[in-house]
Amino acid sequence: MTRPLHPSALITGANRGIGKAIAAGLKARGCAVTLGARDENSGRAAAAELGVGFARLDLTDPDGYFDLFTRTGGFDILVNNAGILSDASLLSPRSDFDRAMEVMVNAPLDLIRLNTPHWRNSGWGRIVNLSSGWGAHSSGLSGPGAYGVAKAALNALTRALVRDLPAGVKINACDPGWVATQMGGADAPRSAEQGADTPIWLALLPDDGPTGGFFLDRRRRDW
Repeated sequence: MTRPLHPSALITGANRGIGKAIAAGLKARGCAVTLGARDENSGRAAAAELGVGFARLDLTDPDGYFDLFTRTGGFDILVNNAGILSDASLLSPRSDFDRAMEVMVNAPLDLIRLNTPHWRNSGWGRIVNLSSGWGAHSSGLSGPGAYGVAKAALNALTRALVRDLPAGVKINACDPGWVATQMGGADAPRSAEQGADTPIWLALLPDDGPTGGFFLDRRRRDW
C-alpha cells in the first residue's frame, strides 16, 4: 500500500535534542506528529512550540503507553528515540542495566507489538530505532555502562523483527553520530538537526527502500 498523505508519527523522548528535531522535521514533511515525553511540562512546552500533539510516555510504565495505543489506535511511523546514559560499571551496584534495557529494548518492542494491529490494517509502516556507534560490535561496544549493551540489543531486535512484521512495514536502526545534546554534550560536532536527518529519511522511506539495516548519514554502517 502507498504511504498515507499525512502519516501519523510517534517519537519517544522528543521533548529535546534529536527527538525534538525529528518531530520538527517530520511535521515539516506533512506528518501528523505526536511528541512523546516522560516529563509532562517540558513535553507539552516542546509540542506547543512545534505545533504538534503531545503524549506523556514513561517507558518504564507499560500501562501508560498501553493506554495511548488504546486511545489512538496506533501510528504509521514509530521512532524509538528515548534513551538513558550512565557510566556506572555493569558490575557496580549502581548499574542501571535493568532500566537501560527497559527503556531502550523492552519498551521499543512493546510499542512495536502494540502498534502491529494498526500496521496490519493499513499495510504501510516505518519503524526507526535510534541506536549508536557505541552499541556497534564493529566499534567494540564502546558505550559506557549498560548503554552500549542496550543499543546492541536494540540493533539485534531491528534485524530479527524483519521476519515478523506485517508486509509493508520497514524497520531500521541508525547511528545519529555525536550530537550536541544534553546526552552528547556541548562539545559534540553535530547539531540536533544533523543527527535527525537519517532518522527522518528512514521514517519516510519509499516502498523500495531498505529494511533491517543500520545507517549513518544515510549509508549502511557495520553492526
